[in-house]
Amino acid sequence: MHNETDAIRDERPGRRLSWPWFLVVVVVYAGIIQGLGRLIGVDTAGSESQFPTTEALVRNALIPIGASIVFGAAVVTWLGWWGEVLRSRAPVRRWVRWVPISMLAVALFGLNYGHLADQSVSLVASLLLLGLFVGVGEELMFRGIGVQVFRRAGFTEGKVALCSSVVFGLVHLSNALGSGVQAVYQALVVSTSGYFFYLCLRAGATLLLPMLVHGLWDTSLFSNLVGDEPQGSVGMVLIVLLQAVLIVVLLVKRRTVEPAAAAVTA
Repeated sequence: MHNETDAIRDERPGRRLSWPWFLVVVVVYAGIIQGLGRLIGVDTAGSESQFPTTEALVRNALIPIGASIVFGAAVVTWLGWWGEVLRSRAPVRRWVRWVPISMLAVALFGLNYGHLADQSVSLVASLLLLGLFVGVGEELMFRGIGVQVFRRAGFTEGKVALCSSVVFGLVHLSNALGSGVQAVYQALVVSTSGYFFYLCLRAGATLLLPMLVHGLWDTSLFSNLVGDEPQGSVGMVLIVLLQAVLIVVLLVKRRTVEPAAAAVTA
């Protein structure tokens, strides 16, 4: 016997995807990135940089992530969810708008412009394209498909945010294949970032906003890692500080994300 929530879920357009099957989709998604990276990637073990050359960036990251975007788009098309994935109809209070605004501002300011000026045009262009690919691919999978999966499963918005962010972080544990224990710390940090990207989705009412924020955020981080000699910057400090500030803000105001009317109804 279906309850009221099941009835609402059954009326939504497109195919159904349970959250356990979503986890399978995520495993395939991660497998595409890691598998292609190992199959066609360039060995950079002898370099201090993650992306010492344009070829390394393209083969180790750009092509695998590009393939994952194609996979994610194919999943959304098969499900018939493009309308729901691209548009979010869950309003929030005004303070949440400062999450994407602050992240965009710090990402733009935090770009290591001096270091990038010393790199080849092809490497910088590939880096910008990589930021775009990461923003589109990861947001499509986690704030696009993931958020809809947990919403259709009848989860509250708080649980939707938490579950999609935790899965987002856990996927980055696959990086342990190359970076060891450091990937565990990265997964924790990425989970909090995922929560912020979820708030960007809610604030902008469209998946395009977290795609933009995520893309610029990662481009700013990657701007320190390209070339033969990676170089830190003041921007990295700002990114870390903003992450910490947003975590504190979220802990304090997490119960005031929903509009007042929605909170009363809940």
